[in-house]
Amino acid sequence: MRQESDALGARQLPEGALYGIHTLRAVENFPLSETRLFPEFIRAYAMVKAACAKANLDTGHLDPGRAGAIVAACDEIAKGRHADQFPVDPYQGGAGTSTNMNVNEVVANRALQLLGRLPGEYDFLSPLGHVNLHQSTNDTYPTALKVAALWLLKELEAATARLQEAFQEKEAAFAHVVKVGRTECMDAVPLTLGMEFGAFAEAISRDRWRIFKCRERIKQVSLGGTAVGTGLGAPREFIFRAAEHLRNLTGLPLSRAENLVDATANADPFVEVSGILSAYAANLLKISSDLRLLASGPATGIGEIRLPALQAGSSIMPGKVNPVIPECVGQVALRVAANHQALTLAAGLGQLQINQFLPLVTQSLLESLRLLRQATRLFADKCVAGITVDEDRCRELVEKSHALATVLVPALGYEAVSKLMAEAEAKGVPLAEHLEAAGILSREAADALLSPKRMRKLGYEAGDYADVMASGENRGSAPDPAEGPRAPRTPHKGEEK
Repeated sequence: MRQESDALGARQLPEGALYGIHTLRAVENFPLSETRLFPEFIRAYAMVKAACAKANLDTGHLDPGRAGAIVAACDEIAKGRHADQFPVDPYQGGAGTSTNMNVNEVVANRALQLLGRLPGEYDFLSPLGHVNLHQSTNDTYPTALKVAALWLLKELEAATARLQEAFQEKEAAFAHVVKVGRTECMDAVPLTLGMEFGAFAEAISRDRWRIFKCRERIKQVSLGGTAVGTGLGAPREFIFRAAEHLRNLTGLPLSRAENLVDATANADPFVEVSGILSAYAANLLKISSDLRLLASGPATGIGEIRLPALQAGSSIMPGKVNPVIPECVGQVALRVAANHQALTLAAGLGQLQINQFLPLVTQSLLESLRLLRQATRLFADKCVAGITVDEDRCRELVEKSHALATVLVPALGYEAVSKLMAEAEAKGVPLAEHLEAAGILSREAADALLSPKRMRKLGYEAGDYADVMASGENRGSAPDPAEGPRAPRTPHKGEEK
């Protein structure tokens, strides 16, 4: 064991521990979630500390030996080493001070080891006097959050691009399949399955663009602002150099915020990014729900598509396969929506020159980004890419539905088509069969009106109904045998005769 002291007294720590007394007290004070800081955040914080060490070296406030050891220790942490030395709970008081001190202590003690010394020899290299030199939790913590969020946003954007492509591939593959459209879960007008998947692709395309653009909102960092954004306690040259070094280390297009007081006090850029993620989650929730409905049954549901079978769905019902990926994606979407609500409230409850709830902002935003990244990848590769269509089922449902009736309204009129539908239902036959038997519309003409080409055509032209209007008795509405043939309908102004 080794002994360390702070303003509250002395404590014993394991001799080989890289964390110190401040971390130990935080672990004892915040035994909350039994979770750890996200690795992207630790990596980003290490790079922030390395950038500050380089800036302090440039300005002559750190000698090359200590600065080099600090940078080397930060590099190891950024590569994922010493992950077990960050035990503080993400949910903590102090606006993130416990996390900052955890990083300071691990960096300092590892740097001491690299210099051939023992952890805890702070007279030679101190967590506060050297690693945290010219810094505050209030500027380093939100800066690390922005760096981590930018990395994850870039990965999420790539994942959404893959999901968009997966839906576009299905849009092309299903372009020839006519199916029943549904509104309010009831039969509506027909469309192609390709058009339905194309709508999914378009929604994801918008999300992809929004995710790309929202990265602009968090590229300005408050590093150098110290406690409240005035830069008090930091040399002017350090303030300019620190952000420059961080930009070079991360490869991100970072810049120092023009108003550091604003950047320190206000967390609304994180709310904006989270709002974009919440919008994406809404689309994922809707699309995953739609896929579950379209694949439902399969024997007693809609059953128009088949989702990839990934695992047995029941411990008691043999052969049951559940839509586990859409269900997983839906749950992620709900979690992201909940995180957005928590983050929004946390940002709004910040007081005066700092937001004391930044740890909640951090955990909510990074969890949403990580969940969405993984869910998007799973959705694209384990679900959408493997979807197939049951063309016979789609055709059967189109024939059973009122789809043809709606298509015929422009030619025959609403009332006449309603009457034909009632007649077909009374006979218990599909509308197309009834029309053919009555000599109103051939089966070939009905198929043409419900063809994929016709579904993809925006609106109709007079020539589309040439077969329906081929003879006078077929115009206007269906003939009533008791009345004889109806007179030809008078064309509307501008309509071809």
